[in-house]
Amino acid sequence: MTHSEKANKVRAPDIHRVDKSAVSEKKTKYSATRRLLLKSKLLKKAASMLVAEIEQKKQEKEQVVKDCFPPLNLPGLSVQELQDLCKELHRKIDVVDEVRYDTEVKVVKNETEVQSLKEKIFGLKGTKRPNLKRVKKTTDDMLGACSDPSKLMKPDFKANLKTVKKEEEKKEEVTDWRKNVEAMSGMDGRKKMFNAGQ
Repeated sequence: MTHSEKANKVRAPDIHRVDKSAVSEKKTKYSATRRLLLKSKLLKKAASMLVAEIEQKKQEKEQVVKDCFPPLNLPGLSVQELQDLCKELHRKIDVVDEVRYDTEVKVVKNETEVQSLKEKIFGLKGTKRPNLKRVKKTTDDMLGACSDPSKLMKPDFKANLKTVKKEEEKKEEVTDWRKNVEAMSGMDGRKKMFNAGQ
């Protein structure tokens, strides 16, 4: 087959190609109400399983306490038997404290080991650099900012504020009080005060 024969040959439509618009319009397997019903059933089942798990843990805890510490029959015991019982309980408490301390030390040791391994992994991966945004600046802006610090923009917060004129308070002139007393003394002063009040 020559090149011209290939060009003239009519191609059959490719049945394996999928139209993208048809894929986006593909209907879901379940309707919205069915999905909502299934979701609510799943949530109810999960809640009931969670309650059952909590109840099971509570029963296991009670069983462990019963196994470790049987109920005490204190009535009818003599003083010596009570003292022996107290000594036995103190001995058990000491053993439990030692075990608790040992497990606490193991936990702290494991936590420090996990932390050091996390730091090693972080060191191997390296720091992730954030994606930086491009800032459009001309060469003049960059050169001007680098060379001349006086051209740097300084925010002027007072530029947008309104100007308010202050009203000056009227101050009374301070005069010599002795002159005022002499002017108001006698009948003339009282007459002036009486006339000023009217």
